[in-house]
Amino acid sequence: MQERRFGYEEEWGRLMRLALDGDALAYRTLLGAIAPHLRNTVRRVLSRSGRGTADLEDIVQEILLAVHLKRATWDRSLPFMPWLNAVARYKTIDALRRAGIRGEVELDGLADTLAAQERQEDHTLDSKRILQALEARQRDIVVQIMLMGRSAAEVGSALGMSEGAVRVALHRSLKKLATIFRTGSHEN
Repeated sequence: MQERRFGYEEEWGRLMRLALDGDALAYRTLLGAIAPHLRNTVRRVLSRSGRGTADLEDIVQEILLAVHLKRATWDRSLPFMPWLNAVARYKTIDALRRAGIRGEVELDGLADTLAAQERQEDHTLDSKRILQALEARQRDIVVQIMLMGRSAAEVGSALGMSEGAVRVALHRSLKKLATIFRTGSHEN
């Protein structure tokens, strides 16, 4: 099973690269291929949270829309599955929060994903060191929104900032992190 999972990851990564290069057929093929994976993932999360599957298709569509809108953020040199699973996780958590459910969302296959990332270690920088390049408030905003899945309004309320100011700070912080990642320089 593990070999098949990595086979899918390689194929989906290949399709995403083609899609990013403008291949519409590859993009449609990719979306068709990942939809069943997303349905299964969301179904498991809804089941573990005690929810029925009434919202399943809505959540899957939100994930697919997020994949479409954020596809340019995927780093072609990294495995596709961790990126896809992160998008799915955040959108599923958002949906559960809207429904008034809070809790942890377990990602099946996380060990496989982490193992794939470890194999790519020479292509990545230590995320904690990169985050240290940000000022404390910027780092807090990035962690709360991008890693913890909180909304800009929630973070703004907690930090005494407007939602718009949080969004601007997040954008600037992510831009700085992207520069650090590209250059490999993580000094302030």
